[in-house]
Amino acid sequence: MRAQLLPLDGGSPIDINKDLIVVGRKEDCDLRLEHKSVSKVHCVLVKTDGLLLLRDLGSTNGTRVNGTRVRRAALLPNDQLSIANYKFRVFLGPDAAEEPLVEEHTQHLNSHEVAELLRQARGRASKDEDSDNSDKSPPGPEGLHRNQLPDVYPEESASSS
Repeated sequence: MRAQLLPLDGGSPIDINKDLIVVGRKEDCDLRLEHKSVSKVHCVLVKTDGLLLLRDLGSTNGTRVNGTRVRRAALLPNDQLSIANYKFRVFLGPDAAEEPLVEEHTQHLNSHEVAELLRQARGRASKDEDSDNSDKSPPGPEGLHRNQLPDVYPEESASSS
């Protein structure tokens, strides 16, 4: 899996090459962000199969995902990550694409051929559903959704009321 942090200010992308990246201002950090708003050891990013996990390490100015201050979070593609005053967009995708072989060509399909392929795919899907009525199979991509209970800090406005 390829993971990158794309700076929203237009800087060059930051590749997440290692499985564990320590982010901070300190010289020992894997990703150094040299600004006084960044803690010496600010947060850690962990790359797993298809997922990028974040853990704030008690930073002063906090870590935010999509505008919400978090202690820990699972980062999804296109999430906005803010580390103190630095803002990034999360890119997660397949490793670099392999070069196609010279013999490989794009096949032209007309609308009738596409319609037939879709009918066949629907037929296979309904046949698979009929033959497997067990609840043991994991949900498909359409069943995936964001965690509704992220580990976040309470809102500052809620404590004042």
